Amino acid sequence: MGAWWSGSVTTLLHTPPAQLCAALAHKVVQNRFQGEPQQARAWEAQIDLLRDILPTIPNAQDWQVLFEFPIPRLGGRIDTVLVSPGAIYVLEFKIGASSFDGAALSQTEGYALDLLDFHATSRAHPLIPILVATDAPPRAQTSPLLLPLGVTEVQRVNAAGLKTLLTTLAAHTAQTAHTDHPLIPAQWEHAPYDPVPSIVEAARQIYATHSVADIHTARADATNLTQTSACIASILETARTAGRKVIVFVSGIPGAGKTLCGLKAAFADGSDGTGATFLTGNPTLVSVLREALTRDTVRRGQKRPLVEQRMESTIQSLTKFRDHYVGRPAECPPEQIMVIDEAQRCWTQTQAVRKSQQRHVKLTESEPAHLLDIMGRHDGFAAILCLIGHGQEINDGEGGLACWGEALLSRPAWHVEAAPDVIGTGDLTHLPATLEAGRQRFLHLGVAIRSLREETAPRWVNAVLDGDVETARHLAGLTDLPFRLTRSLDDLRAGLRHRSRLTYRCGLVASSKAKRLRAEGLGCEVPHMDDKAVSQWFLNRWVPDRDIRASDALETCATEFAIQGLELDFVGLCWDGDLIRAPSGDRWQPRRFSGTKWANVSAAEATLWRLNTYRVLLTRARYETLIWVPQGNADDPTRDPETLDRIADFLMACGVPALEPVAHAPAFTVQNDLADLLAG
Repeated sequence: MGAWWSGSVTTLLHTPPAQLCAALAHKVVQNRFQGEPQQARAWEAQIDLLRDILPTIPNAQDWQVLFEFPIPRLGGRIDTVLVSPGAIYVLEFKIGASSFDGAALSQTEGYALDLLDFHATSRAHPLIPILVATDAPPRAQTSPLLLPLGVTEVQRVNAAGLKTLLTTLAAHTAQTAHTDHPLIPAQWEHAPYDPVPSIVEAARQIYATHSVADIHTARADATNLTQTSACIASILETARTAGRKVIVFVSGIPGAGKTLCGLKAAFADGSDGTGATFLTGNPTLVSVLREALTRDTVRRGQKRPLVEQRMESTIQSLTKFRDHYVGRPAECPPEQIMVIDEAQRCWTQTQAVRKSQQRHVKLTESEPAHLLDIMGRHDGFAAILCLIGHGQEINDGEGGLACWGEALLSRPAWHVEAAPDVIGTGDLTHLPATLEAGRQRFLHLGVAIRSLREETAPRWVNAVLDGDVETARHLAGLTDLPFRLTRSLDDLRAGLRHRSRLTYRCGLVASSKAKRLRAEGLGCEVPHMDDKAVSQWFLNRWVPDRDIRASDALETCATEFAIQGLELDFVGLCWDGDLIRAPSGDRWQPRRFSGTKWANVSAAEATLWRLNTYRVLLTRARYETLIWVPQGNADDPTRDPETLDRIADFLMACGVPALEPVAHAPAFTVQNDLADLLAG
């Protein structure tokens, strides 16, 4: 990945402006963007401004200048990056702008934060985002202390003030440049850039480009996801060539990238996804992905009604798809590839029959059996890709892998491919050992990529929910856990706002059985069956739009049903009395709220669902989860302080550190206002 033009300051000054603009214009055509006259004028203005300023900065002749540096994860390009030996300057120009609007500030900061997270060389040096609104009124600038690394607050400056700001910053950064890991300007562009997008970002990216090339982790195990995608593609191509039917089971731990693989398979088969369909029984995922892709495609110039119609066939509700074809036994789906998200949640025969009594279509077999028969109507090639999440079953009637195995045993036309570890033990989480299946080790994703900073998080969550204090504490001792604990709802909200800044998305989550949070002033949950409300919660923004429907407004909670399959950058988990430590202190005790009091849940299956609910909630964050356990109220038996204290004490025993109040907390990245840093 490279800039549209890059060179030293000396090279910039010796290259005629017209030649620079021509080179940038050529890139517009090469990348199939639509060239606009105002873009050319903007390039001319910023080139003239930089050619005037950079020669006046001492020792800047070897700085590297990069125009239009692409940030694929955010779907944009940085106007200008200036790389000096002491810092990286991220410049966003708003030519002719007379104010610093919130969207521009968020955009500028987002670019810098993206470099911090995913650009290898940028992690060890200061990143200074600068928004240049050329015609804005002058602002007083305060010289900052030099920061060793991280992202500063966005600096706001007009055209006239940019020279003074850059000169001042250059003087400060030159004094304390990183000597152990020097920043070499000419080499910065060629450092690895390895973005790990969110599900929504990935869907937009894959749908637009039909590529999975940029979806991998910056760690050394980057092959984890790409090898699985390659394995799936190879299996599908072999089956297509042979004209046979194949079902592929892709298993993995929470946050390992199963949905990304599924989206790639669904979207890459054709230019508009007509060769495959992405099915999920999760209505939240359907509505959010459809709306996100629709908004993105409409921004690219297409008409919304046409885009919405296309999305209905590309991303479908499993329930509606199933009912449509069960009710039309002679009709064959146009798609030859079916991708099923969270396939372990498909209904058993008992559940399917019971549910069909409420519908106009009568189901007589398990959901897997019906789906196999529907895709079996194709002559020759057909494929089903089942994405399997271990520990994600959260509702009754979910048959797991065993249900798929039973259906496949009586349908020998289907060739089965799966990871070795999901075949054989005879419980809900495995295919039966008697099922003939190909074993492909790359069909299991064992490396978490959702948690961008700490891959031990899923293992720690498992230990906590298993009640294994020693293992949890050991894992916590190996790293800085991406979890914090607070007993204050105000501190929870303040901590989330402090971390999310302008760019990151945060939100509150809680169990659907958490019925006493309302007494704490938090009783409003996102209706997960309301497509519009869910999409607004995930896609709208509180900053800068002040949209109270957005997740980062921190006014409503999403339950496990709304959040499963999706993620936030920072999560505030609100822990209620529906999952407590038993008075003996040796196990988790699930409870349900009935009438005016809590009642213990003893059924093994219901206990598993509740533990899995909290497993889902604890693994939704890309960066950090802040856990709030209320203090309770001694006058309210439904909020017994001792009961809630046992939860908090257990989590602390497992290694969760306390959330420091915002006034004293260290920034997640270096994010204090520069003036505050100087004053401090």
